Amino acid sequence: MYICSMSRNTFFVDVILPLSVPNLYTYRVPFEWNDFIAIGKRVIVQFGKGKLYSALVRVIHENPPKQYSAKYIDSILDDLPIVNQKQFELWDWLSSYYMCNIGDVMIAALPGGLRLSSETKILLDQNYKEQISTIELSDKEYLILDALEIRQVLTLNDIADIIEQKIVYPIIKSLIDKGIVLIQEELKEKFKPKIESYVRITTFADNEDNLKTFFDALERKAPKQLDVLMAYITLSKRYSKDPVEVKKSDILKMVDGAEAAIKSLVKKDVFEIYEREVGRLAIFESENKISDLNEEQQRILESINTQFGRIKNGIPVALEGSSSPACSKDEAEHTTIKDVVLLHGVTSSGKTEIYVKLIEQAIAEGKQVLYLLPEIALTTQIINRLRKYFGDSVGVYHSKFNENERVEVWNNVLGSKYKVKDSNEDDDKNKSNLNFKLSNFKLIIGARSALFLPFSNLGLVIVDEEHDTSYKQYDPSPRYNARDAAIYLAHIHKAKTLLGSATPSLESYYNAQEHKYGFAELTKRFGGVQMPEILIADVKEAMRKKQMKSHFSPLLLDTVTLALEKKEQVILFQNRRGFAPQLECNMCAWIPQCTNCDVSLTYHKVSNQLRCHYCGYSIKPPTKCAACGDTDLKMKGFGTEKIEEELSIFYPKAKIARMDLDTTRSKFAHQHIIQDFEDGNIDILVGTQMVTKGLDFDNVSMVGILNADSMLNFPDFRSFERSYQLMAQVSGRAGRKNKRGKVIIQSQNPEHSIIQEVIANDYLSMYTNQLMDRKNFNYPPFFRLIEITAIHKDIDMVNASSKHLADALKKHFGKRVLGPEFPLVSRVRNLYHKNILLKIERDSSVAQVKKIVAELLVKFKTTSEYKSVRVNIDVDPM
Repeated sequence: MYICSMSRNTFFVDVILPLSVPNLYTYRVPFEWNDFIAIGKRVIVQFGKGKLYSALVRVIHENPPKQYSAKYIDSILDDLPIVNQKQFELWDWLSSYYMCNIGDVMIAALPGGLRLSSETKILLDQNYKEQISTIELSDKEYLILDALEIRQVLTLNDIADIIEQKIVYPIIKSLIDKGIVLIQEELKEKFKPKIESYVRITTFADNEDNLKTFFDALERKAPKQLDVLMAYITLSKRYSKDPVEVKKSDILKMVDGAEAAIKSLVKKDVFEIYEREVGRLAIFESENKISDLNEEQQRILESINTQFGRIKNGIPVALEGSSSPACSKDEAEHTTIKDVVLLHGVTSSGKTEIYVKLIEQAIAEGKQVLYLLPEIALTTQIINRLRKYFGDSVGVYHSKFNENERVEVWNNVLGSKYKVKDSNEDDDKNKSNLNFKLSNFKLIIGARSALFLPFSNLGLVIVDEEHDTSYKQYDPSPRYNARDAAIYLAHIHKAKTLLGSATPSLESYYNAQEHKYGFAELTKRFGGVQMPEILIADVKEAMRKKQMKSHFSPLLLDTVTLALEKKEQVILFQNRRGFAPQLECNMCAWIPQCTNCDVSLTYHKVSNQLRCHYCGYSIKPPTKCAACGDTDLKMKGFGTEKIEEELSIFYPKAKIARMDLDTTRSKFAHQHIIQDFEDGNIDILVGTQMVTKGLDFDNVSMVGILNADSMLNFPDFRSFERSYQLMAQVSGRAGRKNKRGKVIIQSQNPEHSIIQEVIANDYLSMYTNQLMDRKNFNYPPFFRLIEITAIHKDIDMVNASSKHLADALKKHFGKRVLGPEFPLVSRVRNLYHKNILLKIERDSSVAQVKKIVAELLVKFKTTSEYKSVRVNIDVDPM
């Protein structure tokens, strides 16, 4: 951390602005702030036409900018830096690797509560009349003063119009300095500490004789107040060895209508109310001792520790004192140390227990641990399990937390203190200098945004379900992959990374086979549980024989019925939400389309709307065809909502629930659905990809995949790999805890190679076949991809600009450039998209390629004809 020493030197700071601009911007530091400025602190700066922003100090130096005159920073927001040097290293890497601006990374990294929202409003100082008589104002200052006396509040744009001048900030600053105006909420701090009201007995009442007098009086005249006083004594444990503070809210819960009674007791000098700043984060205590591993898990733990180089006297750290280490001293000493290890373990093989042991080791060494998960839905079960072992040292961080909660987690990881505010602290009363510090989280569990937290001593990063596409950020920039960013984050901290999956991505498995990563493999399910029996329902044949009942084959329905009769649970997977993908006219085949996007509208029965899943546009279902006027409109296809409805017809007594984006929008929706399913309150759970990812339910005996063909036929070079991963993952939810499960896959092409590989649980065959195709057609892991997208509201402009850019790229890269081509959905929110794909050999200099691309984009954007065209860059698209 760089902090200036107090001097009369002129210091300048290069700051990161929360804007998508390529460079840092330089500001001057007032002399009196030389001792307070530091890298990682937020400062208020003026940028552009009178706009104020909160920026982050990145560099402190003594060199004024040559191209412009540096403005002064307006204020310093923080007492201590909120971003550390290691975070800046990660930000710089993300900006460079993913070809985005550093401001984009700042916006993605900082929680909203630490960013300031600009709401610049000018109003008169309440003492302005006293100042006018003692100072001189310019003509423009008088114009602003007159306008404020009439309108009370003005924006910067209002003032610019009044004085007919674009740059108004110097005049406003002059008026502020003269005590004439104030800036109201010019930069509104989004983080608001949570204040809790507490109750305590006054010094006067805290005397047994006086208290007895109060009891007698209240018993006769105010029984409700007596109930409140008794509730306080009970909650405070007043007569025990360890009395505790009492929240006002707890008394209100305990006694009906207690609010008025509390106020009366305050007036009678029995109670006093004080306030404290408290954390929003729940506190947990560890309950369980970490269980021992079985022989196979222990062997894998030793292997991972050996590859991580965690060895003492030739023996893996995990096995000190073990009578039979998995590797000899000689083997351990000759193992190549790896910073990244891939753990390939079949579903239900006990990977989480190995994670727990590694976490325990890291925490014992005084290190922090980051545990990344692809979906918020997964965090509920994992959090519950890990908190049983590690108690309140476990922190959670993801986008469903509100801004204040995310800031509290950030401050906790940073090590910030929270000061208690006591409303009774004044000159006339005893002051309470209570301070508390939340126990710093040693283990953080979260989705991809958790890797941006201010870790200072990271020792281990675990990326669970590392293959999952949810780790990829698509929009807005930076379009990063959290798995790859986590590996680099661990590298910055000199920490170790463990990637875990039952179905690893081809790229990770290839890196392990090429010995870039270490490798460990669990081939058997924990406790000797068998892999599920996988059966294929031939939908084409069932339709020919007219055996299909709606979207369900006889085999699937019979298997569901048998499971329900045994009081077992069922998961049905359909990778499309909504009721029906489209509404179609039977006469002319017209389909309602989104007015903003090139997609058909999906019908949602609950809201009775046709809705676009890209922009949110919605309409009521038409009663007749907009083209031919016929009224014969039919629903085509099926989504999770329709499956849920039709199952209730087949199984009227079954409790059926749905888990997809539509049912999990609220903060605790995932948690409630998963908890209900665990508790047996749901018999059949219908869901999209959310139900495929790492969830562990004891009583699920049957899983159904309703439409395997839609995944296999998707036009993408990764579709076979992803289809295998989805089917294998959802199949893994069946047959846990000492019972073999059953999986039914419905398909019109049961002989498809991917389906056969899922049945055989043959990941290696899928990997080998797909790797051969990737090599033949120049795709990852043999080539790197950069996708460049031209975006504009005018299709002709998109066509012309994308061709111009593609031609420029082909001059440098030749046949490595594909396109431009329209994507499957070429228009989104009335903006047309056209893609150019650049393929780069693995052994080429990626940095040099990116440099050439960046230079070409600068030239492209300076061409006046194409200045209005937006260009997105996606490095390593998925």
